[in-house]
Amino acid sequence: MNRWTTEIVLLEKAPHPIARIAYQLALQINPNNHALDGGIASSAMEKKAIEGISTMFGLTKTLGHLTSGGTMANLEALWIAGREEPKKAIAASAQSHYTHNRISNVLGLPFKKVPNDYYGRLDINSLEQMLSKGDIGTVVVTMGNTGFGSIDPLYDVVKLQEQYSFRIHVDAAYGGYFILDDSLKDNARCHFESIQFADSIVVDPHKHGLQPYGCGCVLFADPDVGRHYKHDSPYTYFTSKELHLGEISLECSRAGASAVSLWATMQAFPLTRGGAFSNRLARSRKAARRLVDLVLEDDRYLTAWEPDLDIVVWVPNGKTAIDISNTSQKLFDRCAVHNIHLALFKVPTLMLAEGFPQIQWNMDTVTCLRACLMKPEHLQYLDEIWMRINRAANEVII
Repeated sequence: MNRWTTEIVLLEKAPHPIARIAYQLALQINPNNHALDGGIASSAMEKKAIEGISTMFGLTKTLGHLTSGGTMANLEALWIAGREEPKKAIAASAQSHYTHNRISNVLGLPFKKVPNDYYGRLDINSLEQMLSKGDIGTVVVTMGNTGFGSIDPLYDVVKLQEQYSFRIHVDAAYGGYFILDDSLKDNARCHFESIQFADSIVVDPHKHGLQPYGCGCVLFADPDVGRHYKHDSPYTYFTSKELHLGEISLECSRAGASAVSLWATMQAFPLTRGGAFSNRLARSRKAARRLVDLVLEDDRYLTAWEPDLDIVVWVPNGKTAIDISNTSQKLFDRCAVHNIHLALFKVPTLMLAEGFPQIQWNMDTVTCLRACLMKPEHLQYLDEIWMRINRAANEVII
């Protein structure tokens, strides 16, 4: 067993060999998907890839394109949101990606942080109270936050949209592909299937989509929002009356090789439930659930959050929050010696205080351990992974 199969890391999967070969071949001509002139074939492939991703989410007539990553995709979605709901606030869970706050600042839009529940999900009751004030224009619903891997209650947010006027932006950069996972629980399935009712969606093929950096994707349910992108470039769009991808993107030059890579991979791994691609996702989730079971069986750990997707967060035991944080740091360091690369994650102590009153919560946040099991191979090697974590724990936990 080599290093790559034993790592549990806060990194994306290595791109699939098909993606690497397609990308390298496309680089021989280095197409630019800004205008059809610069990438006739690669632009067609991008449009086909966008069509496939839209279909995966249950959408048909969408407007969308690839981006250089999830940050740019979210920027475009919130930029459109600001044009559609000018001066109104962007609201997102306290556990949403930090980029939403930053993007709101860049766009000059107010940002409101919605409290989350024990599981790291947006608290729907708090959101409704905030919506009642009438100053929120867009709600960001995260389908797989990068801390807990939790999914926000999208179905409930959609129901609130019937009562209050606001846009729904789904940030599925991390977890969007899990809509294909047949092993999802009914509640999670309900929220994923509600993605079709969103106004805009972001997903990152360079996360679970087997692609190299950078490959993000933004979709809009209403193609008419393309009017906000309208601009003049008389020396660029002159060889075809068809829609040039640069006409619906804030970015100008974009790597056509990313589109070629994604399209080729999607031919080998169709985005269908019950197929080889969705099976990879199910294996990652199964590995995460198995890791939680192992943690909960070990009295050296206080608790672990039940994973929605393939991310596991767990808490070492201790008398105080400081003790727990110190143990997490020591175990993180020692696991690296045994070639197991975990991550550290600061969790608000309020999320734990009520359930564990015996602990002295003497800090605002407590440092916990986090494992991202993005690779399906993690399931195959999980016993070995846990053995090494256990070995490290024996060396640092007295």
